[in-house]
Amino acid sequence: MIKRTSALFMTMVFVIGACSSAGTSNAPSSGASTPASQAPAASGSGAAASAGSATLVIWADEKRAKAITPLAAAWATENGVTVKVESIATDIVTKFKTASQAGNPPDIVVWAHDVIGDLVQNSAIDPIQGFVPTGFDPLAVKGMTFAGQVYGVPYSVENIALIRNTDLAATAPATMEDLQAVGKQLITDKKVTDIMALQVGQKGDPYHIYPVFTSGGGSFFGLSGTGDPDPKVVTVDSPQSIAAGQKLYNMGEKGTGALKRSIDDKNAIPLFTGKKTAFLVSGPWSVSDIVKSGVPYDITPIPPFADGTAAGPFIGVNGFYVASKGKNKTLAQEFVTQLVPTVNFQTGLYAAEPRRPAVTAAVDQVKATDPNIPKFAAAAVGGVILPAIPAMGQVWGPFGVAEAAIVGGADPTVALTAAAKAIREGIK
Repeated sequence: MIKRTSALFMTMVFVIGACSSAGTSNAPSSGASTPASQAPAASGSGAAASAGSATLVIWADEKRAKAITPLAAAWATENGVTVKVESIATDIVTKFKTASQAGNPPDIVVWAHDVIGDLVQNSAIDPIQGFVPTGFDPLAVKGMTFAGQVYGVPYSVENIALIRNTDLAATAPATMEDLQAVGKQLITDKKVTDIMALQVGQKGDPYHIYPVFTSGGGSFFGLSGTGDPDPKVVTVDSPQSIAAGQKLYNMGEKGTGALKRSIDDKNAIPLFTGKKTAFLVSGPWSVSDIVKSGVPYDITPIPPFADGTAAGPFIGVNGFYVASKGKNKTLAQEFVTQLVPTVNFQTGLYAAEPRRPAVTAAVDQVKATDPNIPKFAAAAVGGVILPAIPAMGQVWGPFGVAEAAIVGGADPTVALTAAAKAIREGIK
Protein backbone atom coordinates (compact mmCIF):
# COMPACT_ATOMS: atom_id res chain seq x y z
CA MET A 1 0.00 0.00 0.00
CA ILE A 2 1.32 3.45 -0.88
CA LYS A 3 1.63 5.71 2.16
CA ARG A 4 0.31 9.22 2.12
CA THR A 5 2.94 11.88 2.42
CA SER A 6 3.26 14.30 5.32
CA ALA A 7 2.60 17.19 2.99
CA LEU A 8 -0.82 15.78 2.17
CA PHE A 9 -1.64 15.37 5.83
CA MET A 10 -0.86 19.03 6.44
CA THR A 11 -3.91 19.79 4.30
CA MET A 12 -6.13 17.37 6.18
CA VAL A 13 -5.98 18.26 9.85
CA PHE A 14 -9.55 17.20 10.44
CA VAL A 15 -11.01 15.12 13.20
CA ILE A 16 -14.58 14.15 12.58
CA GLY A 17 -16.84 14.07 15.60
CA ALA A 18 -20.21 12.42 15.71
CA CYS A 19 -21.68 12.01 12.25
CA SER A 20 -25.25 12.45 13.37
CA SER A 21 -27.09 15.01 15.42
CA ALA A 22 -27.15 14.30 19.12
CA GLY A 23 -30.41 12.92 20.40
CA THR A 24 -31.82 12.12 16.96
CA SER A 25 -32.76 8.84 15.31
CA ASN A 26 -29.82 9.33 12.98
CA ALA A 27 -27.37 8.34 15.67
CA PRO A 28 -25.53 5.11 14.81
CA SER A 29 -26.32 2.13 17.00
CA SER A 30 -22.71 1.38 17.85
CA GLY A 31 -19.22 2.21 16.69
CA ALA A 32 -15.76 0.73 16.44
CA SER A 33 -12.52 2.61 15.84
CA THR A 34 -9.27 1.54 14.27
CA PRO A 35 -6.68 3.88 15.81
CA ALA A 36 -3.36 4.51 14.10
CA SER A 37 -0.13 6.19 15.04
CA GLN A 38 0.81 9.56 13.59
CA ALA A 39 2.44 9.48 10.17
CA PRO A 40 6.21 9.98 10.38
CA ALA A 41 7.52 13.44 9.65
CA ALA A 42 8.69 13.98 6.10
CA SER A 43 12.41 14.23 5.62
CA GLY A 44 14.27 16.78 3.59
CA SER A 45 14.56 20.54 3.48
CA GLY A 46 11.50 22.43 4.69
CA ALA A 47 9.69 19.32 5.89
CA ALA A 48 7.26 19.71 8.76
CA ALA A 49 8.38 18.30 12.07
CA SER A 50 5.20 16.27 12.43
CA ALA A 51 2.06 15.48 10.48
CA GLY A 52 -1.56 16.06 11.40
CA SER A 53 -4.10 13.30 11.84
CA ALA A 54 -7.54 12.56 10.43
CA THR A 55 -10.49 10.36 11.32
CA LEU A 56 -12.26 8.60 8.46
CA VAL A 57 -15.84 7.72 9.37
CA ILE A 58 -17.60 4.82 7.65
CA TRP A 59 -21.25 3.83 8.03
CA ALA A 60 -22.24 0.21 7.42
CA ASP A 61 -24.72 -2.33 8.74
CA GLU A 62 -23.76 -4.50 11.69
CA LYS A 63 -22.16 -7.42 9.83
CA ARG A 64 -20.20 -5.21 7.44
CA ALA A 65 -19.11 -2.84 10.21
CA LYS A 66 -17.72 -5.70 12.26
CA ALA A 67 -15.82 -7.06 9.24
CA ILE A 68 -14.50 -3.71 7.96
CA THR A 69 -12.95 -2.64 11.26
CA PRO A 70 -10.04 -5.13 11.36
CA LEU A 71 -9.58 -5.03 7.59
CA ALA A 72 -9.03 -1.28 7.71
CA ALA A 73 -6.51 -1.44 10.58
CA ALA A 74 -3.33 -1.95 8.55
CA TRP A 75 -4.32 0.70 6.01
CA ALA A 76 -5.06 3.15 8.80
CA THR A 77 -1.68 2.50 10.41
CA GLU A 78 0.19 2.89 7.15
CA ASN A 79 -1.54 6.16 6.43
CA GLY A 80 -1.34 7.65 9.91
CA VAL A 81 -5.09 8.05 10.32
CA THR A 82 -7.96 6.64 12.34
CA VAL A 83 -10.74 4.69 10.67
CA LYS A 84 -13.95 4.74 12.68
CA VAL A 85 -16.58 2.26 11.52
CA GLU A 86 -20.07 2.92 12.85
CA SER A 87 -22.82 0.31 12.76
CA ILE A 88 -26.19 1.64 11.61
CA ALA A 89 -28.91 -0.78 12.63
CA THR A 90 -31.78 0.45 10.44
CA ASP A 91 -32.67 2.89 7.66
CA ILE A 92 -29.05 3.59 6.80
CA VAL A 93 -29.83 5.27 3.47
CA THR A 94 -32.48 7.57 4.94
CA LYS A 95 -30.17 8.49 7.81
CA PHE A 96 -27.30 9.08 5.39
CA LYS A 97 -29.39 11.44 3.25
CA THR A 98 -30.58 13.29 6.34
CA ALA A 99 -27.01 13.66 7.62
CA SER A 100 -25.89 14.82 4.17
CA GLN A 101 -28.59 17.49 4.03
CA ALA A 102 -27.52 18.64 7.49
CA GLY A 103 -23.90 18.84 6.34
CA ASN A 104 -22.54 16.21 8.71
CA PRO A 105 -22.52 12.84 6.92
CA PRO A 106 -19.91 10.10 7.37
CA ASP A 107 -17.09 10.09 4.83
CA ILE A 108 -18.12 6.73 3.37
CA VAL A 109 -21.35 4.74 3.37
CA VAL A 110 -21.67 1.06 2.46
CA TRP A 111 -24.85 -0.20 0.80
CA ALA A 112 -26.45 -1.83 -2.24
CA HIS A 113 -26.22 -0.19 -5.66
CA ASP A 114 -29.92 0.38 -6.27
CA VAL A 115 -29.85 3.59 -4.19
CA ILE A 116 -27.22 5.26 -6.37
CA GLY A 117 -29.69 7.18 -8.54
CA ASP A 118 -31.46 8.52 -5.49
CA LEU A 119 -28.21 9.49 -3.77
CA VAL A 120 -26.91 11.22 -6.90
CA GLN A 121 -30.21 13.05 -7.31
CA ASN A 122 -29.85 14.26 -3.71
CA SER A 123 -26.20 15.31 -4.29
CA ALA A 124 -25.17 12.93 -1.51
CA ILE A 125 -22.32 11.01 -3.19
CA ASP A 126 -19.43 11.80 -5.54
CA PRO A 127 -18.14 9.84 -8.54
CA ILE A 128 -15.15 7.65 -7.75
CA GLN A 129 -11.91 9.26 -8.85
CA GLY A 130 -9.38 7.10 -10.68
CA PHE A 131 -11.44 3.91 -10.54
CA VAL A 132 -9.79 1.07 -12.49
CA PRO A 133 -12.33 -1.58 -13.56
CA THR A 134 -9.67 -4.15 -14.47
CA GLY A 135 -10.03 -7.23 -12.31
CA PHE A 136 -13.64 -6.57 -11.34
CA ASP A 137 -16.66 -8.61 -12.38
CA PRO A 138 -18.20 -6.53 -15.22
CA LEU A 139 -21.63 -6.93 -13.58
CA ALA A 140 -20.27 -5.31 -10.44
CA VAL A 141 -18.94 -2.35 -12.39
CA LYS A 142 -22.22 -2.01 -14.27
CA GLY A 143 -24.11 -1.96 -10.99
CA MET A 144 -21.95 0.88 -9.68
CA THR A 145 -22.35 2.93 -12.88
CA PHE A 146 -25.00 5.62 -13.19
CA ALA A 147 -25.34 8.15 -16.02
CA GLY A 148 -22.00 7.05 -17.40
CA GLN A 149 -20.02 7.53 -14.17
CA VAL A 150 -18.88 5.07 -11.50
CA TYR A 151 -20.23 6.12 -8.11
CA GLY A 152 -19.05 3.27 -5.92
CA VAL A 153 -16.34 0.66 -5.52
CA PRO A 154 -18.05 -2.75 -5.43
CA TYR A 155 -17.22 -5.51 -2.98
CA SER A 156 -19.89 -8.14 -3.70
CA VAL A 157 -22.40 -9.37 -6.25
CA GLU A 158 -25.51 -11.27 -5.21
CA ASN A 159 -28.73 -12.81 -6.44
CA ILE A 160 -31.37 -15.22 -5.30
CA ALA A 161 -31.67 -18.84 -6.42
CA LEU A 162 -33.65 -21.98 -5.66
CA ILE A 163 -32.32 -23.76 -2.58
CA ARG A 164 -33.53 -27.34 -2.29
CA ASN A 165 -33.60 -29.90 0.52
CA THR A 166 -31.99 -32.83 -1.28
CA ASP A 167 -33.44 -35.40 1.14
CA LEU A 168 -36.96 -34.30 0.21
CA ALA A 169 -36.34 -33.49 -3.45
CA ALA A 170 -33.43 -35.40 -4.95
CA THR A 171 -33.44 -33.57 -8.29
CA ALA A 172 -33.97 -29.95 -9.21
CA PRO A 173 -37.38 -29.21 -10.77
CA ALA A 174 -37.15 -28.28 -14.44
CA THR A 175 -40.15 -25.94 -14.35
CA MET A 176 -42.20 -24.01 -11.80
CA GLU A 177 -45.03 -26.42 -12.51
CA ASP A 178 -42.76 -29.36 -11.62
CA LEU A 179 -41.77 -27.63 -8.37
CA GLN A 180 -45.39 -27.19 -7.37
CA ALA A 181 -46.22 -30.78 -8.20
CA VAL A 182 -43.37 -32.10 -6.06
CA GLY A 183 -44.30 -29.76 -3.22
CA LYS A 184 -47.97 -30.77 -3.30
CA GLN A 185 -47.03 -34.46 -3.22
CA LEU A 186 -44.78 -33.91 -0.22
CA ILE A 187 -47.69 -32.23 1.57
CA THR A 188 -49.95 -35.17 0.69
CA ASP A 189 -47.32 -37.52 2.07
CA LYS A 190 -47.23 -35.38 5.26
CA LYS A 191 -43.52 -34.71 4.87
CA VAL A 192 -43.85 -30.90 4.67
CA THR A 193 -46.44 -28.20 5.38
CA ASP A 194 -45.68 -25.85 2.47
CA ILE A 195 -44.93 -26.21 -1.24
CA MET A 196 -42.21 -23.56 -1.14
CA ALA A 197 -40.87 -20.68 0.90
CA LEU A 198 -40.80 -17.55 -1.24
CA GLN A 199 -41.36 -14.53 0.96
CA VAL A 200 -44.41 -12.41 0.13
CA GLY A 201 -45.76 -11.00 3.38
CA GLN A 202 -48.69 -8.63 3.79
CA LYS A 203 -47.04 -5.89 1.70
CA GLY A 204 -45.52 -8.07 -1.03
CA ASP A 205 -41.88 -8.49 -1.94
CA PRO A 206 -41.11 -7.40 -5.53
CA TYR A 207 -37.44 -8.38 -5.24
CA HIS A 208 -38.16 -12.04 -4.51
CA ILE A 209 -41.14 -12.42 -6.86
CA TYR A 210 -39.40 -10.67 -9.78
CA PRO A 211 -37.94 -13.81 -11.47
CA VAL A 212 -41.30 -15.59 -11.28
CA PHE A 213 -43.18 -12.54 -12.55
CA THR A 214 -40.79 -12.00 -15.47
CA SER A 215 -40.73 -15.69 -16.40
CA GLY A 216 -44.48 -15.31 -16.83
CA GLY A 217 -43.93 -12.36 -19.18
CA GLY A 218 -44.21 -9.47 -16.74
CA SER A 219 -42.01 -6.39 -16.46
CA PHE A 220 -41.74 -3.12 -14.56
CA PHE A 221 -40.45 -0.79 -17.30
CA GLY A 222 -39.93 -0.75 -21.03
CA LEU A 223 -36.37 -0.37 -22.30
CA SER A 224 -34.69 2.69 -23.73
CA GLY A 225 -32.57 2.70 -26.88
CA THR A 226 -29.53 1.80 -24.76
CA GLY A 227 -31.29 -1.20 -23.25
CA ASP A 228 -31.74 0.45 -19.85
CA PRO A 229 -35.07 0.69 -17.99
CA ASP A 230 -37.09 3.64 -19.26
CA PRO A 231 -38.97 5.36 -16.39
CA LYS A 232 -41.27 6.98 -18.92
CA VAL A 233 -42.62 3.58 -19.96
CA VAL A 234 -44.24 1.79 -17.01
CA THR A 235 -45.31 -1.71 -18.08
CA VAL A 236 -46.73 -3.11 -14.85
CA ASP A 237 -50.24 -3.05 -16.39
CA SER A 238 -49.27 -4.24 -19.87
CA PRO A 239 -51.14 -7.29 -21.25
CA GLN A 240 -48.01 -9.37 -20.72
CA SER A 241 -47.71 -8.26 -17.09
CA ILE A 242 -51.37 -8.95 -16.40
CA ALA A 243 -50.92 -12.44 -17.87
CA ALA A 244 -47.96 -12.90 -15.51
CA GLY A 245 -50.14 -11.65 -12.68
CA GLN A 246 -52.63 -14.39 -13.48
CA LYS A 247 -49.85 -16.95 -13.08
CA LEU A 248 -49.09 -15.52 -9.64
CA TYR A 249 -52.80 -15.78 -8.83
CA ASN A 250 -52.74 -19.44 -9.89
CA MET A 251 -49.84 -20.04 -7.50
CA GLY A 252 -51.52 -18.08 -4.72
CA GLU A 253 -53.86 -18.82 -1.85
CA LYS A 254 -56.84 -19.52 -4.15
CA GLY A 255 -54.68 -21.61 -6.47
CA THR A 256 -52.00 -24.15 -5.60
CA GLY A 257 -50.94 -22.35 -2.41
CA ALA A 258 -47.29 -22.20 -3.46
CA LEU A 259 -47.33 -18.47 -2.67
CA LYS A 260 -48.70 -17.27 0.66
CA ARG A 261 -48.87 -13.91 2.40
CA SER A 262 -48.13 -15.72 5.66
CA ILE A 263 -44.62 -16.46 4.38
CA ASP A 264 -42.44 -13.38 4.83
CA ASP A 265 -38.88 -12.28 5.54
CA LYS A 266 -39.13 -13.53 9.12
CA ASN A 267 -40.17 -17.14 8.54
CA ALA A 268 -39.17 -18.08 4.97
CA ILE A 269 -35.71 -19.35 5.93
CA PRO A 270 -36.90 -21.01 9.18
CA LEU A 271 -39.54 -22.92 7.21
CA PHE A 272 -36.74 -24.42 5.15
CA THR A 273 -34.29 -25.04 7.98
CA GLY A 274 -37.16 -26.56 10.00
CA LYS A 275 -37.85 -29.00 7.15
CA LYS A 276 -41.36 -27.64 6.62
CA THR A 277 -40.73 -27.19 2.90
CA ALA A 278 -38.35 -28.65 0.35
CA PHE A 279 -37.86 -25.40 -1.58
CA LEU A 280 -36.59 -21.97 -0.59
CA VAL A 281 -36.09 -18.98 -2.87
CA SER A 282 -33.39 -16.89 -1.23
CA GLY A 283 -29.85 -15.59 -1.50
CA PRO A 284 -26.41 -16.25 0.00
CA TRP A 285 -27.45 -14.57 3.25
CA SER A 286 -29.51 -17.69 4.06
CA VAL A 287 -26.64 -20.16 3.76
CA SER A 288 -25.20 -19.82 7.27
CA ASP A 289 -28.57 -20.64 8.86
CA ILE A 290 -29.03 -23.60 6.52
CA VAL A 291 -25.59 -24.97 7.33
CA LYS A 292 -26.26 -24.61 11.07
CA SER A 293 -29.54 -26.49 10.69
CA GLY A 294 -27.85 -29.51 9.12
CA VAL A 295 -30.38 -29.67 6.27
CA PRO A 296 -28.72 -31.18 3.18
CA TYR A 297 -29.12 -28.71 0.32
CA ASP A 298 -28.26 -27.77 -3.21
CA ILE A 299 -28.49 -24.48 -5.11
CA THR A 300 -29.85 -24.24 -8.65
CA PRO A 301 -31.47 -21.60 -10.88
CA ILE A 302 -35.07 -20.66 -10.14
CA PRO A 303 -37.14 -22.76 -12.56
CA PRO A 304 -39.19 -20.99 -15.24
CA PHE A 305 -42.79 -21.60 -16.16
CA ALA A 306 -43.14 -24.35 -18.74
CA ASP A 307 -44.28 -21.83 -21.35
CA GLY A 308 -42.23 -18.93 -20.00
CA THR A 309 -38.80 -17.38 -20.32
CA ALA A 310 -35.86 -17.90 -17.98
CA ALA A 311 -36.59 -16.89 -14.38
CA GLY A 312 -33.69 -14.46 -14.19
CA PRO A 313 -33.39 -12.71 -10.81
CA PHE A 314 -32.38 -9.19 -9.98
CA ILE A 315 -28.63 -8.93 -9.56
CA GLY A 316 -27.51 -6.74 -6.71
CA VAL A 317 -24.11 -5.13 -6.17
CA ASN A 318 -22.87 -3.83 -2.83
CA GLY A 319 -20.25 -1.12 -2.61
CA PHE A 320 -18.53 1.78 -0.87
CA TYR A 321 -19.65 5.35 -1.66
CA VAL A 322 -17.88 8.64 -0.95
CA ALA A 323 -20.07 11.32 0.64
CA SER A 324 -20.25 14.57 -1.32
CA LYS A 325 -20.36 16.59 1.89
CA GLY A 326 -17.89 14.47 3.84
CA LYS A 327 -15.07 16.25 5.65
CA ASN A 328 -12.32 13.94 4.37
CA LYS A 329 -13.22 13.40 0.72
CA THR A 330 -9.66 12.92 -0.53
CA LEU A 331 -8.91 10.39 2.18
CA ALA A 332 -12.21 8.64 1.48
CA GLN A 333 -11.41 8.40 -2.23
CA GLU A 334 -8.05 6.84 -1.39
CA PHE A 335 -9.60 4.31 0.99
CA VAL A 336 -12.15 3.07 -1.54
CA THR A 337 -9.70 2.91 -4.46
CA GLN A 338 -6.64 1.60 -2.59
CA LEU A 339 -8.06 -0.84 -0.05
CA VAL A 340 -11.51 -2.01 -1.17
CA PRO A 341 -10.27 -3.59 -4.47
CA THR A 342 -7.67 -5.76 -2.71
CA VAL A 343 -8.22 -9.50 -2.54
CA ASN A 344 -7.66 -9.51 1.22
CA PHE A 345 -10.37 -6.90 1.78
CA GLN A 346 -12.84 -8.57 -0.57
CA THR A 347 -12.36 -12.03 0.95
CA GLY A 348 -12.56 -10.53 4.43
CA LEU A 349 -16.02 -9.17 3.72
CA TYR A 350 -16.96 -12.48 2.11
CA ALA A 351 -16.02 -14.22 5.37
CA ALA A 352 -18.51 -12.02 7.23
CA GLU A 353 -21.28 -13.20 4.90
CA PRO A 354 -20.76 -15.42 1.85
CA ARG A 355 -21.73 -13.04 -0.94
CA ARG A 356 -19.78 -13.41 -4.18
CA PRO A 357 -16.78 -11.01 -4.21
CA ALA A 358 -16.70 -8.31 -6.90
CA VAL A 359 -13.02 -8.86 -7.68
CA THR A 360 -12.49 -11.95 -9.83
CA ALA A 361 -9.22 -12.95 -8.11
CA ALA A 362 -11.10 -13.00 -4.81
CA VAL A 363 -13.84 -15.15 -6.40
CA ASP A 364 -11.19 -17.61 -7.56
CA GLN A 365 -9.83 -17.79 -4.03
CA VAL A 366 -13.10 -18.35 -2.19
CA LYS A 367 -14.74 -20.72 -4.66
CA ALA A 368 -11.94 -23.20 -4.06
CA THR A 369 -13.54 -23.93 -0.70
CA ASP A 370 -17.12 -22.73 -1.34
CA PRO A 371 -19.00 -24.58 -4.09
CA ASN A 372 -21.99 -22.28 -3.56
CA ILE A 373 -20.21 -19.36 -5.23
CA PRO A 374 -20.40 -20.77 -8.80
CA LYS A 375 -23.89 -22.13 -8.11
CA PHE A 376 -25.29 -18.71 -7.24
CA ALA A 377 -23.44 -17.30 -10.26
CA ALA A 378 -25.11 -19.90 -12.49
CA ALA A 379 -28.48 -18.89 -11.05
CA ALA A 380 -27.80 -15.30 -12.13
CA VAL A 381 -27.78 -16.22 -15.82
CA GLY A 382 -30.68 -14.42 -17.50
CA GLY A 383 -30.95 -11.97 -14.63
CA VAL A 384 -30.70 -8.19 -14.81
CA ILE A 385 -28.93 -5.59 -12.74
CA LEU A 386 -31.41 -4.17 -10.24
CA PRO A 387 -32.29 -0.74 -11.71
CA ALA A 388 -30.62 2.15 -9.89
CA ILE A 389 -32.82 4.81 -11.48
CA PRO A 390 -34.71 6.97 -8.95
CA ALA A 391 -38.01 5.87 -10.52
CA MET A 392 -37.41 2.35 -9.22
CA GLY A 393 -38.12 3.68 -5.75
CA GLN A 394 -41.72 4.28 -6.85
CA VAL A 395 -42.16 0.62 -7.85
CA TRP A 396 -41.53 -1.26 -4.61
CA GLY A 397 -44.54 -0.11 -2.60
CA PRO A 398 -47.34 -0.15 -5.22
CA PHE A 399 -46.18 -3.33 -6.91
CA GLY A 400 -45.71 -5.05 -3.57
CA VAL A 401 -49.28 -4.17 -2.57
CA ALA A 402 -50.54 -5.55 -5.89
CA GLU A 403 -48.49 -8.73 -5.51
CA ALA A 404 -49.81 -9.42 -2.01
CA ALA A 405 -53.37 -8.74 -3.16
CA ILE A 406 -53.06 -11.11 -6.13
CA VAL A 407 -51.51 -13.85 -3.98
CA GLY A 408 -54.44 -13.36 -1.60
CA GLY A 409 -56.97 -13.80 -4.40
CA ALA A 410 -57.54 -10.33 -5.87
CA ASP A 411 -58.14 -9.82 -9.59
CA PRO A 412 -54.71 -9.39 -11.30
CA THR A 413 -56.00 -6.82 -13.79
CA VAL A 414 -57.47 -4.60 -11.08
CA ALA A 415 -54.44 -4.91 -8.79
CA LEU A 416 -51.80 -4.28 -11.45
CA THR A 417 -53.73 -1.42 -13.06
CA ALA A 418 -53.91 0.33 -9.68
CA ALA A 419 -50.21 -0.33 -9.09
CA ALA A 420 -49.21 1.10 -12.47
CA LYS A 421 -51.28 4.23 -11.84
CA ALA A 422 -49.59 4.77 -8.45
CA ILE A 423 -46.15 4.19 -9.96
CA ARG A 424 -46.70 6.71 -12.74
CA GLU A 425 -48.03 9.30 -10.29
CA GLY A 426 -45.10 8.68 -7.98
CA ILE A 427 -42.60 9.18 -10.80
CA LYS A 428 -44.27 12.47 -11.74
